[in-house]
Amino acid sequence: MSLPTLYEYYSSSGITAGLSDSQTYFTLNNKNITLFSGAMHYFRVPQEYWRDRLRKMRAAGSNVVETYVPWNLHEPQPGVFDFGNGGSDFQKLLDIEKFLKIAQEEDLFAIVRPGPYICSEWEFGGMPSWLLTEKGIKVRTSDGIFMRYVAKFFSALFAVLAALQFTKGGSIIAFQIENEYGNTYSGSGTVGMVYLEGLKQIMRDNGLVELFFTSDTPGYGNSAQMDGILYTANFQTDANYQLSTLKSYQPDKPLMVMEYWMV
Repeated sequence: MSLPTLYEYYSSSGITAGLSDSQTYFTLNNKNITLFSGAMHYFRVPQEYWRDRLRKMRAAGSNVVETYVPWNLHEPQPGVFDFGNGGSDFQKLLDIEKFLKIAQEEDLFAIVRPGPYICSEWEFGGMPSWLLTEKGIKVRTSDGIFMRYVAKFFSALFAVLAALQFTKGGSIIAFQIENEYGNTYSGSGTVGMVYLEGLKQIMRDNGLVELFFTSDTPGYGNSAQMDGILYTANFQTDANYQLSTLKSYQPDKPLMVMEYWMV
């Protein structure tokens, strides 16, 4: 007797719910699930290797693949988008739809972290340098100029991703809002919650219905924690401290490590 695939187990009787954090553990389609996720950034791996790498992730025990989305590659010039057919030198690396469909074929769910700032040890955090030609622009804020460009990019990106959500029959079970935004906290006042809420609204307006989350280092505080949105942890050391601190911020939600890195 063979075991069911992930998709057979979690969706064979129909899909009525996505990933839920409404309790101290995750459920997917109303069934308990533990997420064993690893990162694979499609834009850093030749397309010819995607399936091989994803298959190896699944064989190693992962059930989720996580990836960032680099705005600067997908929109190299204002209003010029490339999601695999834009004619740029990078186009084969940028077919995110194909990547996520291969992940599903290899029995992996997906978590997408679209930014607009991604860090990722990527130039300008993945934001396009042409933004800086706009006099007075304030990136990573609710500044109208910046948000107008974010809205245009997100509209183009989510036109591709919306149909790939788990509750629509695809692989995506969660989306991140921004990235480590708590690092912008100066020690006085508050971080730009208007900005974070604005990003969330743009995502909702473009048809995203799966679980939203943020990620920061719990030991640095919870200044960027959003009401009703799962806070996940990024850290390098002292896991017990970081996770216990995270638990103190949201005792009724599951614990999740979004990044655990080593040097």
